[in-house]
Parts: sequence; C-alpha cells; structure tokens
Amino acid sequence: MRNKHLMFQVIAILITGILLQMMIYFYEPKVGREIDSFKGVSVYYNGKEYEKCYGKNFSKDGYYYGEKWQCVEYVKRFYYEAKDHSMPDVMGNAKDFFDPAVRHGKLNHRRGLVQYRNGSDVKPQVDDLIVFTNTKYGHVAIITEVGTDWIEVIQQNVLGHARQKLRLTIKNGHYYIGTTNGPAGWLRKKD
Repeated sequence: MRNKHLMFQVIAILITGILLQMMIYFYEPKVGREIDSFKGVSVYYNGKEYEKCYGKNFSKDGYYYGEKWQCVEYVKRFYYEAKDHSMPDVMGNAKDFFDPAVRHGKLNHRRGLVQYRNGSDVKPQVDDLIVFTNTKYGHVAIITEVGTDWIEVIQQNVLGHARQKLRLTIKNGHYYIGTTNGPAGWLRKKD
C-alpha cells in the first residue's frame, strides 16, 4: 500500500512538471512579439538570450535603428518615431551613448542630444534616454514617468517586465537615480 502511494506521488510530480513546462512554452512571448509600448512605439520581446540578435532593423526611409530587439534598437526607434530625432552616429553599444568627455549640460554630438550626469542639478524628465555603463555592453532605456522619489523606465531586451521603477533621491539640489549600480546619466532632446 505504501509503494502505491509513493508511486502516485511520483506520477503527480511528473505530471505537474510536464504541465508547467507546457505552460511556459505556450505562454512565454515569442521573439519579436510586442510586449509593451510607450507613445505609440512598441517594445518587442528578445527572448532569454540577451546577446542574441535577429537581424538589423531600419525605418522605412533607411535610418538604422540597430539590431532587433536590443535595447539600443528601441531607444533609437523611440527617438526617431516619437521625438522626430535621428542620431548623427548610428553605431555603438548602449554604454557608448554616454560620453564621459562631454561636460554636464552640453551637447553629445554623437547622439545629437544634451547630456546630463547622474547626481547633477538637473532633474530627469519623461522621454529622457537613460544610460547605464556598468556592464559589458551597457543598457539604455526611456523614462516614462517621474515621481517625487522614483522614475519609471521602459526598455527592451530585459527578462521580466519591460517597465521598471528606479529610486530617485534628491540631496542638496542634486538628483541621483538608482543606487551604486545607477546610470551614468541621461540624454535629452534640445527644445
């Protein structure tokens, strides 16, 4: 009797495992599927392998967005479609979007955007392009909301959700996003 009970438990565990695998297979978004959008610009799922690319992506008039569905591709497509801005330098990894040689509040000529440093006296705004430089390729995202002590970003090529909230701290009139692994800064289209 005890062996039958044990056998039923093993079978139940196996069936549960198979059902979970089937759910993951059928409910995980397919690569290239829209998973979110901001101001009419879609975010696409890149799969679990963040370094994997699915070909080059261009606008209808030939402007190069980047490799499908990387973070750089999204921010360039967002700025092109929602902000009517094409970046002078279309190449580079995410961390290359922030140029440490550019002084705070000055024009980053490679991107055609004004650059601000994290921890500066300029508050981040909605539509700013935020740049993380602390990994091999870096990461870029777009700010969608700014609260009193947080910001929300939308991003492509991350596991989990396309949106993420980050802490915003104000000390002596200076704005800090994140913690020790915060971004280098943010870029903004000149008005």
